[in-house]
Amino acid sequence: VEILDWKTKKQLCFLDKVEPNATIREIRLMFHKFYPQWYPARQSIKLDPKGKSLKDEEILQHLPVGTTATFYFKDLGPQIGWTMVFLIEYTGPLFIYFLFYFRMPFVYGLDESFTSSPHPVVNLACICHSFHYIKRLIETVFVHRFSHGTMPLRNIVKNCLYYWGFAAWLAYYINHPLYTPPSYGKKQINFAVVMFLLCEAGNFSIHVALSDLRRKGSKIRKIPYPTKNPFTWLFFFVSCPNYTYEVGTWISFTIMTQCVPVGLFTFLCFIQMTIWAKDKHCTYLREFKDYPSLRMPIIPFLL
Repeated sequence: VEILDWKTKKQLCFLDKVEPNATIREIRLMFHKFYPQWYPARQSIKLDPKGKSLKDEEILQHLPVGTTATFYFKDLGPQIGWTMVFLIEYTGPLFIYFLFYFRMPFVYGLDESFTSSPHPVVNLACICHSFHYIKRLIETVFVHRFSHGTMPLRNIVKNCLYYWGFAAWLAYYINHPLYTPPSYGKKQINFAVVMFLLCEAGNFSIHVALSDLRRKGSKIRKIPYPTKNPFTWLFFFVSCPNYTYEVGTWISFTIMTQCVPVGLFTFLCFIQMTIWAKDKHCTYLREFKDYPSLRMPIIPFLL
């Protein structure tokens, strides 16, 4: 096996006596012995310089190569595990929100420091926001199973700016001394809380169902189907009900707080999750010929 640099086409190493049934992961490990600084998660091994990275489980003899296989290597840069990524992304908003909720002196000024809001909805919003991110942290540790082990370290800065920045913006206005409660009072708030709790329960149920679908360490993709849990019945109509419930959670939070920044965050979440849902839906259609035709990516019968 010959491995070349994807950009310069310069030979980096030649792996001798590689078995035909060797996997790409085994080839990555062999390459790592030549270049310790490029650990397997950092390597992109391709058949073509501009092609897609080969998967770990692909077998050498099943690839379109001759007696001497030529692969191209690309350095993906420093990597970080997805579990750590989510822990960092979700811990930030949880604590940033409290800085505004407790009205730290450097936020609203000394005159308003450490004062409680006269509006009960502000306390309720803090409870719901905290519950959402605590749930995410628990799911990250105990529920989620990641098909991709790592992501580029540079991406975490962008992700944290998004999550942490919006958390600060939302919290600033919701906990502001001049904040006004929703127009329809308790009826609007109570409706939003019920909707929030249902969507959170639905989102958690879908994550558990997806986790049960894949054994630990397995990368085999299967079609998710509804279970006896009623919250999973949304699988009858959409491919990614976890995103549907997630958007529903933020819509309910918008209704609860009646705050423009929350509404904008919800809108951006919907756009991003629609993109993810469409990509996942297309992957399902491409990989499974018997995939349910009634399903849409994120919104039943529409989108």
